[in-house]
Amino acid sequence: MKNLLFPLVVVLFFSTIATAQDIEYTVANIPAELKENANAVVRLDQKNIVVASRKSMITTTKSIVTVLNENGLSYMDLSEYFSGKTRIKSIEAQFYNAFGKEIKKVKRKDFKENSVSGNSIVSEGKVLYYDYTPTEYPFTVVFSSEIETSNTAFIPRWFPMPGFSVSVEKSNITIKVPSDLGFKYKEFNILDNPNITKEVKADGVSFTANNLGSYKAEDYSPSFDSYAPNVMMGLDFFNLEGVDGVATNWKDFGGWMYTNLLKGTEEIPLETQNKIKALVGDEKDPIKKAKIVYKYVQDKTRYISIQLGIGGWKPMLAKDVDRLGYGDCKALTNYTKALLEVVNVPSYYTVIYGDTQKRNLNQDFVSIQGNHVILGLPVDNKMYWLECTSQKSPFGFQGDFTDNRLALAIKPEGGEIIKTKEYVAQENTQISKGNYAIDENGNISGNIQIKSKGIQYDNKYIYEGSSNDDLIKFYKKYFWNINNLKIKKINMLNNKEDIEFSEDIAIEASEYAKLANGRLIFALNAYNPSSYIPQRYRNRTNPFEISRGIYDYDEITIDLPKGFVVEAKPENATIKTDFGEYKTELVVINESQIVYKRTFQSNPGSYDKKDYENFRKFKEQIAKNDNSKIALVKK
Repeated sequence: MKNLLFPLVVVLFFSTIATAQDIEYTVANIPAELKENANAVVRLDQKNIVVASRKSMITTTKSIVTVLNENGLSYMDLSEYFSGKTRIKSIEAQFYNAFGKEIKKVKRKDFKENSVSGNSIVSEGKVLYYDYTPTEYPFTVVFSSEIETSNTAFIPRWFPMPGFSVSVEKSNITIKVPSDLGFKYKEFNILDNPNITKEVKADGVSFTANNLGSYKAEDYSPSFDSYAPNVMMGLDFFNLEGVDGVATNWKDFGGWMYTNLLKGTEEIPLETQNKIKALVGDEKDPIKKAKIVYKYVQDKTRYISIQLGIGGWKPMLAKDVDRLGYGDCKALTNYTKALLEVVNVPSYYTVIYGDTQKRNLNQDFVSIQGNHVILGLPVDNKMYWLECTSQKSPFGFQGDFTDNRLALAIKPEGGEIIKTKEYVAQENTQISKGNYAIDENGNISGNIQIKSKGIQYDNKYIYEGSSNDDLIKFYKKYFWNINNLKIKKINMLNNKEDIEFSEDIAIEASEYAKLANGRLIFALNAYNPSSYIPQRYRNRTNPFEISRGIYDYDEITIDLPKGFVVEAKPENATIKTDFGEYKTELVVINESQIVYKRTFQSNPGSYDKKDYENFRKFKEQIAKNDNSKIALVKK
C-alpha cells in the first residue's frame, strides 16, 4: 500500500502545479470587462529598475500578454535593444494556448540579432528579437528580460495603458535610486484615477495600476500621452555614454549640452570659409547672408541618420560634414550654425520634438527630451527657424513638423525654453480661382488656379519635381468627385521667396452633370468639396482638438450650356460655430453665367468631449452644402 501511495502523491503534486499554471494563463481567467473592446489583455507588466550609481542601471522586465486576435499582435513585444553601453543579461519567452497549456518555449539562443537600421541610418545599436507567427487565437506570451546599462540619462516613461484596444489587468513599475542622484518624477492623468496607486519609499517610488479598461481610438483625439495615465522619471545627475551630465534646471542642462556635445565641433576648413565669404561678399543684412549660407548647405549636403555612441546626441564634426557632404539633423544643423559664424551671423542649436502631431518639451521636467534638431536665427527681436535636413524647404519655413511647440535653444550661457512659430488660420491659406463650363450633354471642362501658403503650402510643395504620372494620380485623387476625369494641363510654381505654391490645372470629364427628363443636375462645388464627416460616437471618451486652423476661399465662374436656364439652385449658406466658419454665395451674372463663392475657416483649439457632437454636425453641414446641386432646364 505504501509503494502505491507514493506515485499517486507525486502525480497529484505535479497535476496541481500544471493546473495552477493552466489557471494563471488561461483566457477564461480574464475578467469579462477586460475583454470588452480589446484585441489584447496585458495580464502583467512588471518593471523593476535599480539605479546602483550614476553609471549603473539594471532593468528587470516581466510581461504576460494575452493576444485575443490578429489586431492585438502589436502588443506582443519580444525584443530588447543593446549597444556598447547596454548589455542584455537574460531574455526568454514562453507561449501558452487559450487553456494555459505551454505550446512553445524560447530561450536566448532562439532570439535573432539585427542592427537597428533603416533608410540612411548608421548605427552601432542592435536589437535582439523573436519573430513569432501564431497558429491559433487567443494565445498568451510570457516575456522576461534583464538589461544592464551605464546610461542613466533615460529612465523609461511608465505607460500602464500601452495604447488603444488593449486592457490591463496589472501594471507596475518600481524604481530604486541612491538619494544623491536627484531622482525626480512627474505624474500625468493619474491623480483622479482610483485604479492607480503610488507608494513613495526612501530610496524610490512604485506605481501600480489594476483593471484598466481599453481605450478607443477616436477621431480628432489629442496625443495619447495628453490624456492617458503616465509618469516621467529622471535624474538630476546622470551619465550618457561615459559623460556625466546635470539636469537640475534648463539653463545648466543647456550649458552642459553646449560644453559636452557642441563645443569643439564647429571648426570649418579654411577653404570652405573663404568660399562662404566670397559668396556673401559685401552683404550686411544678416537674413540675406543666412539665405546664402542655407542654400549652400541645401545644395551641398544630404540627410543620413547617425546613432554611434554619444553621436546619437553629439553632432559629428562640422569639418567632417563639409568633407563627406552628409549628416543627421544634429550634424547638418551644427554645420549650418558653424558656417553662419564664419560670416558673423549668430544662431542657436535647438532641440525639439519633430512630428506632425504637435508635442512640447515638458518645461516642468528637466531631462533629455526631443527627437530632432533645428536652427534658430535671432534677428531684430524675431526668431527665424531653419530646417537643415531638407534640400527643398524654403528659408525660414517650418511646416507642420516643428511648428508651434516648446523647444530647447542651446546658447553658450545655457539653455532656454522657447516656442517655435505658430501658423495661424489666416496664414494657412488656399485661394482658388477658376472656371468651368457645362455643355448640353453634361460634360465639364475648366481651369483652376490654386495658391497655397503656410501649412497648406507644406502639403503641396513636396509635389514639385514629381513625374507627370504621379501628378495625374495626385490630381485624380484631389478631384475625387469628378468621374471620367482627364487632366489636360498641369503647371506648378514654387515661389520660395514668398513661400507660396501655385497650381494651374485644366480638366475635362464626361457626364459630370446628370441629364434626366430634359434637366441637367450637378454639384456647384466641382473643385474643392469636402465629404469627410467625423465618426459618430454614442459615448465619446476622449477630448478632441483641431491642431491647426486653415482658411480656404474659392471663386469659380460657371458657364451654363446654351438653351438652358436655372430652374432651382441652393440657398446661400452661412454657418458660424466655435470650431470655424463656412459661407457660400451664388451670384447670377446672366442667364448663361453664374459665380460660385465659398469660404471656410477652421479654428484651432482643444475642446471638451461634450462638444464633439456639435463639431461633427458642423462638418456634416459643410459636407452637405458642398454637395448642393443646381438644376438647369431647357428654355
